Amino acid sequence: MSTATRTDTRSSAPHPADSHDWIRVHGARGNNLKDVSVEIPKRRLTVFTGVSGSGKSSLVFGTVAAESQRLINETYSAFVQGFMPTMARPEVDVLEGLTTAIIVDQQRMGADPRSTVGTATDAHAMLRVLFSRLGEPHIGSAQAFSFNVASISGSGAVTVERAGETVKERRSFSVTGGMCPRCEGRGEVTDIDLTQLYDDGKSLNEGALTIPGYKPGGWNYRLYTSSGFYDPDKPIRAYTEKELHDFLHREPTRMKIEGINMTYEGLIPRVRKSYLAKDRAAMQPHIRAFVDRAVTFTSCPECDGTRLSEAARSSRIGGTNIAEACAMQISDLAEWIRGIEEPSAAPLLATLRRTLDSFVEIGLGYLSLDRPAGTLSGGEAQRVKMIRHLGSSLTDVTYVFDEPTTGLHPHDIQRMNDLLLRLRDKGNTVLVVEHKPETIAIADHVVDLGPGAGTAGGAVCFEGTVEGLRASGTLTGRHFDDRAALKETVRTPAGVLPVRGATSHNLRDVDVDIPLGVLCVVTGVAGSGKSSLVHGSIPSGAGVVSVDQAPIRGSRRSNPATYTGLLDPIRKAFGKANGVKPALFSANSEGACPNCNGAGVVFTDLAMMAGVSTPCEECEGKRFQASVLDHHLGGRDISEVLAMPVAEAEEFFAAGEARTPAAHKILGRLVDVGLGYLTLGQPLTTLSGGERQRLKLATHMGEKGGDRSVYVLDEPTAGLHLADVEQLLGLLDRLVDSGKSVIVVEHHQAVMAHADWIIDLGPGAGHDGGRIVFEGTPADLVAARSTLTGEHLAAYVGR
Repeated sequence: MSTATRTDTRSSAPHPADSHDWIRVHGARGNNLKDVSVEIPKRRLTVFTGVSGSGKSSLVFGTVAAESQRLINETYSAFVQGFMPTMARPEVDVLEGLTTAIIVDQQRMGADPRSTVGTATDAHAMLRVLFSRLGEPHIGSAQAFSFNVASISGSGAVTVERAGETVKERRSFSVTGGMCPRCEGRGEVTDIDLTQLYDDGKSLNEGALTIPGYKPGGWNYRLYTSSGFYDPDKPIRAYTEKELHDFLHREPTRMKIEGINMTYEGLIPRVRKSYLAKDRAAMQPHIRAFVDRAVTFTSCPECDGTRLSEAARSSRIGGTNIAEACAMQISDLAEWIRGIEEPSAAPLLATLRRTLDSFVEIGLGYLSLDRPAGTLSGGEAQRVKMIRHLGSSLTDVTYVFDEPTTGLHPHDIQRMNDLLLRLRDKGNTVLVVEHKPETIAIADHVVDLGPGAGTAGGAVCFEGTVEGLRASGTLTGRHFDDRAALKETVRTPAGVLPVRGATSHNLRDVDVDIPLGVLCVVTGVAGSGKSSLVHGSIPSGAGVVSVDQAPIRGSRRSNPATYTGLLDPIRKAFGKANGVKPALFSANSEGACPNCNGAGVVFTDLAMMAGVSTPCEECEGKRFQASVLDHHLGGRDISEVLAMPVAEAEEFFAAGEARTPAAHKILGRLVDVGLGYLTLGQPLTTLSGGERQRLKLATHMGEKGGDRSVYVLDEPTAGLHLADVEQLLGLLDRLVDSGKSVIVVEHHQAVMAHADWIIDLGPGAGHDGGRIVFEGTPADLVAARSTLTGEHLAAYVGR
């Protein structure tokens, strides 16, 4: 009997394996999700929409992607799992049909000065191997071209057992690295301005030191006054050469100071260790201000900022060394690599070419491999992470994207859409959290969450096609085809901020007058030089407030109330009303529950298994001692106040016994920026990127500045729903009408249409950009249609 005869009888019946075409989620309850159940089609592009804070990220990242990654991690041995991040199972009843999830989020890359675009994507590693094989003269292996490997050598005696005898042998070793010895591979050297460390006209006993934390009488200060190396009553400028050396540069020395064993070292190495070794963004504001005053960063004179040793720079391929190759724009570097024909390195060259072509294809051809990773925007960082997935042969994978159009000009969004569709067409499931209608429009399936944010959200309002969404009557459906109209009249500038000869990054000697007293929008394709102009050329002096996309640093104990300074007036109001100390009403101080130390949960570490956090039994998760909760203000205890949404708290502190003008003012600003749904005690770690930026904006709005303060905002529409953009435009108008000047770097056409003045950079990205291609009103830009921005804005407003 033939095989064909036997199989023909079963060919009409579907194979059981073909029935798993859906990812089924039932009863998801993470964060604000309210028992959500959805069915997501596999091998399709599904877009998740809804207002900011409606639960999109909780469903996509916190439930589907988190469970997929947790299950994959569990396939490794316990030993390997010990080195991996531990994840708890999401709060969900059923999760079926999951596939391997690859998360491409907007987390910015680490600000480590040694991390570059090249090191983050492995392109630099391949380039190093290429130079170690083909570079002339040959100087060593691939690590001889690495700015993270120092050249070291050593020798000494070693003892070895041989044939039952102990023999001593002399051994030596050497490692040839590519690190510049002067700047240690950082490309920059720091110079310390001594006038910011001390007043040389005073003696130490007269309070000469001006460093934060070095107060007369404190241990930091007594280390120097009681060292005995110099006279503390003598002015510093009168020190001898040896005394000045001991004061500023002496090596660490163990000695007794005032009867206590301590280590004395010179002031400069001590300041370097205590202040300069830390990440600037993590410093307290007054420490950061001191570092900015005292330290100047200059390009390393020995390696000219390339980070590489002279030997690494001496080896060349066709007249180009590795530093020059890394400094090239990636689109140019790809052409240079195509010109190298060497059969012995053919596989390496092919892989490198493919990686560099992916940069160009994804719209990042304007970057260079030596660009520090910490300087990339959230959108650029996300696209850099996509590089390694574009040429992948994997299929049936779930790709999860967090607003992939962030930081993209309307011209670039079409290219991003094509990439998402390509990933889907290879047989992958693509899940996208997105607000832009251009990307929602290409979805095969849409899940709309809402109807509101925070506690008012967390439910599925619509599931189906894009056409169905338009007709659904949900908030997203109603606003899907919203278009902002051009202003009939624009404001007249009250002055100008002149920028002359701007050359940072790719700017080409730009001269521009930025109008003040109006809403000025800076536009252009990604990489055209917008951020270089706004952040690199506008002096960040008095009156300039810059609200960028950098994440807020904070632990689980940090929340909107602590970050905005709101908790201080609330604690004082509670203390005054109850006749007790304000410190009692802090969960980080005297009022903290002793069992959980004010965290509200007790965390149990289970090694390679996911740790378990359980609500504290003593305070029932309220974080405070029971005696503290006996004190009330306006009928509420402190834990009830921290559980209030911002909008409710604004009313609570407006009148009656709880009336607190200082708190009411801060809460009013939080409502203004659209954060009325957040609870006062919500941990900062649970906020989305858009929520964090608006929280920063609300905080900066309260800072004391002159009437002519200049606000510089970097894509404030990031993470904003279509319905919220209108509210943002109202906020920007109120800022301008109150006498402020607002400069916005933005791609959203609604903000462009609402502007009083537009500065458009381009025409392209990288060395094809860096020029002003238009200055004027939005109406003039639409009428001229002379730039890419003009064409897209004209199409948007229907002209």
